[in-house]
Amino acid sequence: MAVVSGTYRMVSEEEQALRAKLEHLTVKDHGPVFGPCANLPDHTRQKAKDELNETDEKRVSAVKELRAIIKERAEAGDDLAKGVQNTFGEKPDSLLVRFIRARKYDVARSFDLLKGYVRFRKDYPELFENLTPEAVRSTIEAGYPGILHSRDKYGRVVLLFNIENWDYEEITFDEILRAYCVILEKLLENEETQINGFCIIENFKGFTMQQASGIKPTELKKMVDMLQDSFPARFKAVHFIHQPWYFTTTYNVVKPLMKSKLLERVFVHGDELENYYKEFDPEILPSEFDGKGSKYDGKATASKLFD
Repeated sequence: MAVVSGTYRMVSEEEQALRAKLEHLTVKDHGPVFGPCANLPDHTRQKAKDELNETDEKRVSAVKELRAIIKERAEAGDDLAKGVQNTFGEKPDSLLVRFIRARKYDVARSFDLLKGYVRFRKDYPELFENLTPEAVRSTIEAGYPGILHSRDKYGRVVLLFNIENWDYEEITFDEILRAYCVILEKLLENEETQINGFCIIENFKGFTMQQASGIKPTELKKMVDMLQDSFPARFKAVHFIHQPWYFTTTYNVVKPLMKSKLLERVFVHGDELENYYKEFDPEILPSEFDGKGSKYDGKATASKLFD
């Protein structure tokens, strides 16, 4: 007969209650999207512990370990590691914690993500030239992309993209990606967002064949690179709604570039929105995204983000 031995930890009633709450969250259980996180909800702390393996002690030791790896690899002569050292060597611990959380306290993978962050800026310098809030403000005011002013029930920030009125000659693909870069940096200052992550809703109603043929494969690759291994952001889901039949052609260009983990998080709804509404409360969605809210206001978003 086999003897099973091991260490068992008693789970407190408080912990059990928090885990039960995590199963039944609503949009009202989370803090604001914009600005720093004044007070991390207890259930979000529990989520960080359960999903990311985070504890106060581990946070301190992981930062120390990551700083040692950065120094060691840079001294070994790795150019990308030197870039990481130059970019993050003097930065506060809180910035490194973003990368550690994004990789669930796997410090080696956190270092790889730091390298990805530096590599992305090296590979696409055109996205970062004179990149300031003012440089992208008009793009964000136009709604490319949008940001829902309320978190979803899981505490995620919801990014919005409505393709119908997008004129890619007036607002280029690169200008939109530049706006995404500023938005991600700004919103990742918030600890709730670091832990709960982002999701994206892409409304492809009115997507024209002209738009489809105007988007270059190199631009789509740039977008996928941004979503994968280039930011300390947890992208939890991408939802497409109202896509026409020829959307498949564009999507088939992107699919081979996506890792299986991201592919599993893509949901293509078409005009059947039953499962879409299971994920997003219609009360918080703007009218253009089949919600009960008012029309999306990009100027209000830019003001909340920057003013």
